[in-house]
Amino acid sequence: MEAGPARDAGRLRRRLGSPLQIVLLLASFVLAGYAGTRLPTDDWLSVAVWFVGAALLHDLVLLPLYSLADRLPRLAGRYVNHLRVPALLSLLLLLVWLPLIWGPPDRYAKATGRPEGTTDYALHWLWLTLGLFAVSALWLAVRTAREVTTGGGERENGGPGETAGTGGTAQERRRATNDRPPDSH
Repeated sequence: MEAGPARDAGRLRRRLGSPLQIVLLLASFVLAGYAGTRLPTDDWLSVAVWFVGAALLHDLVLLPLYSLADRLPRLAGRYVNHLRVPALLSLLLLLVWLPLIWGPPDRYAKATGRPEGTTDYALHWLWLTLGLFAVSALWLAVRTAREVTTGGGERENGGPGETAGTGGTAQERRRATNDRPPDSH
């Protein structure tokens, strides 16, 4: 059995994560606090409503949707991340630009003091979404072509996703990584 302090350190690490994760979390809180101090003070209520609405939208709508997408059998395997990543980035961009897309046309000019011009935020968001899915499709095509030309060599040679000397079943992979993912996940 482990000694008392070592056991406590292991338990603390399982609960909080690695020191790097803790530092990154603290840095994100500091950055969010700094951004909060830089917000316009005359419109703090709409910023607070937007922030709470964004958190509720994510937790009550988006999180169940992309959790469900992981469970759909058609999307299982190699394609799920090629659909999920651009979809999540697109939804995040929509959430950020939503006040400018649906708001009054002069909202940007009032908030920044700069002329709005002919900027069409909805069209920009659609083009970015199209680009994200195109890059993801291109990446999938490159991966597929590479696997076809190498004959799927990574899996046959015990590369990523396989444990050396095993058949690579899910149970053997779990046994090979006995303590991952952390139970706090």
